[in-house]
Order: sequence, then C-alpha cells, then structure tokens
Amino acid sequence: MSTTFLKRQKEMKRLEKQREKAERRAQKKLANRMGSESSVEGADSADEGTSETNVDAPAESEPQN
Repeated sequence: MSTTFLKRQKEMKRLEKQREKAERRAQKKLANRMGSESSVEGADSADEGTSETNVDAPAESEPQN
C-alpha cells in the first residue's frame, strides 16, 4: 500500500472520531438542557395547575341565564 492511501485512511478515521465526539457533546448538552428545563417546568406547572383549578371551578358551576 502506498503512504498516500494510509494517510488518507488515517485522516478519515480522525475526522470520523471528531464528528462522533461533537455528536456526543451535543447530545450531552441537550440532555442537560432537558433535565434542567423539566425540573423548572415541573415546579411552575404545579403552581399553575392549582390556580387554574380554583379559577375554573366557580365558572362551571354557575348556570347561564
């Protein structure tokens, strides 16, 4: 085999590893965002659910004339 072919193979393998590393980094970043957003949204949605139930209950029980 010629050295040019081997160099090309080595370069291709290096680029592939670089792409895989960038992909893992992006997935980890996304997972961290989703984890932090869900914990923040979970607290917010619990508060909103309570207030929505109290506001909607009287409106539904009142008959419209």
